[in-house]
Amino acid sequence: MFDSVSFVALGSALDGLALRQRVIADNIANLQTPGYHAQRVMFEDELARAVDHGSGSVRATVARSLEPTREDGNNVNLDSQTLANIDTNLRYQLATQAISGTFSGIRTAIRTA
Repeated sequence: MFDSVSFVALGSALDGLALRQRVIADNIANLQTPGYHAQRVMFEDELARAVDHGSGSVRATVARSLEPTREDGNNVNLDSQTLANIDTNLRYQLATQAISGTFSGIRTAIRTA
């Protein structure tokens, strides 16, 4: 059960989303740092490919954002970071609820056995 593709994929998604939350926090913390280039986390496309191939296990990657820079060389956009943070938090909640549902099913099965 714990090595099923869906369970492994949910774990990979949670890891990627947690990393994205940390990167967004770093980006926002460096909003006023001259020359700072925002970073972004990518894993969704690779995760979809892994699930298609029956694995579900991927590692998120961090890349430099290619967004245009301001005069001070910084390219952090607070609006886009805030929206990304909201989106990431909602996805994280959904994934944790899915895993919680799996464990609830196991608890129910154990109680009735």
